[in-house]
Amino acid sequence: MRYFLLTTMLVVATMKCFAQKDSTAFRAYLINNEYEVYLRINFYDQNIKIPGQELYGELPGFLGKKNNSFCWVITSCEVQSEKKATLQLINDFGSEDLKATLIRKNDSVYTLRQEQGNAIKVPFKGK
Repeated sequence: MRYFLLTTMLVVATMKCFAQKDSTAFRAYLINNEYEVYLRINFYDQNIKIPGQELYGELPGFLGKKNNSFCWVITSCEVQSEKKATLQLINDFGSEDLKATLIRKNDSVYTLRQEQGNAIKVPFKGK
């Protein structure tokens, strides 16, 4: 399978935010059109289910790829402030993991920054 590596910082923009208050800044659906990836997160209720992969149960969220079942599962998270959260992710095979920080720059821009662990690999053109 061919992959492309995301840089250590991935900027995602809000497509749809479920709430506008700072206390719910980490309950959102965020997309990056350049890489065709998205984040579906709810760090407060931690009740996100991955479509087609419900066996994982309810989670804080996941990083998915448009038109692909690929995902990085957010296994745990900690909201550190209204603008910063730390997360642990594993790939959907469970073979790679990483620690990352999600920073809210404003209402429409978030930055996902890899801190430790494996690089985020995303399938490229179905390969």
